[in-house]
Amino acid sequence: MYNMQHQFFKGLKVVEFASVLAGPAVGMFFAELGAEVIKIENKTTGGDVTRGWKQPSEDPTSPISAYWCSVNWGKQHLLLDLNDPTDRATAKQIALAADVVISNFKPSSARRMGFDSDSLRAENQQLIYAQLNSYADPEDESPAFDAVLQAEAGFLYMNGEAERPPVKLPVALIDILAAHQLKEAILLALLQRERSGEGCTVTTSLLESALASLANQASNYLMNGHIPQRMGTRHPNIAPYGDTYICADAQTLLLAVGTERQFSHLCTALGLNELLQNPDFQTNTARVSNRDQLNVILQEQIKKLTLQEAMTRLKASGVPAARIRDMKSVFEIPAAQDMVLEEKMPDGQPTKRVKTIAFKIG
Repeated sequence: MYNMQHQFFKGLKVVEFASVLAGPAVGMFFAELGAEVIKIENKTTGGDVTRGWKQPSEDPTSPISAYWCSVNWGKQHLLLDLNDPTDRATAKQIALAADVVISNFKPSSARRMGFDSDSLRAENQQLIYAQLNSYADPEDESPAFDAVLQAEAGFLYMNGEAERPPVKLPVALIDILAAHQLKEAILLALLQRERSGEGCTVTTSLLESALASLANQASNYLMNGHIPQRMGTRHPNIAPYGDTYICADAQTLLLAVGTERQFSHLCTALGLNELLQNPDFQTNTARVSNRDQLNVILQEQIKKLTLQEAMTRLKASGVPAARIRDMKSVFEIPAAQDMVLEEKMPDGQPTKRVKTIAFKIG
């Protein structure tokens, strides 16, 4: 299969007035696909705030951080002071020559500096202006980092162990979800422009992106009045799904049994065919109701096997199961290694990050 990803948007010019994670992830998406991406950062603050978000092991004198590198591959970087008339004129000239402008400016700041959609598109009607807001009301300029939106959109309430405090997801997932929404909107705008010759303004917000991702948890409430509670890794509608077990070598095994056939295969693989005749476990609904009882039985069998022995049996039987990998183990997977993007900074410093693109075109 010929992979044309790196040239797909060759000739497209994207200007990024965005910081932190969501907006820069959109810019990197287009950079990976061959676009020219110019990232304009605030010179007065030393650039994107994430340049300073460093682990203790990182060089405190370096102008970049691993966090910043995660979504800033393949871009040109300009540090400008948009309150300075000369720098502002330079930035405006660059923006007006673009196909796409990505912004997470506060609306009041964008209007004050002349970098809002109306101002730029008045001079370039082919421009696609992509705006990322915190909340559905663009005039609500309350600060909204990812953890705030995880709380506001119900993710924190659902996430964690029963009878324990809420737990934040360990990646800024709301930012990533918002980036996907904004990418999709820009792609539709590019298609529309190809047909009509006209650009447009596209917007999304962190809150709406989070809400759009509640999926079955939202429907469980909207249709049945069920308020999702903290269940750890367990699934509210399926069992055993997300349930974990300790093996003979103290390693942890996770099961994700989603069909009756898979449950039958699980029982066969573990020598528990008698469960298939037990009315408490014969259907998924019954297993969800009797989850704790089922897990006691499964744990008794799984603790007789090492993780490798259990995985070998389950994989051979077509039962979805997994080891719990740390990041080092994740990047021992060949597919993960293939997704690493490397880049040298202007000072020669090597950097690495994971591709934002997980598809091929051919």
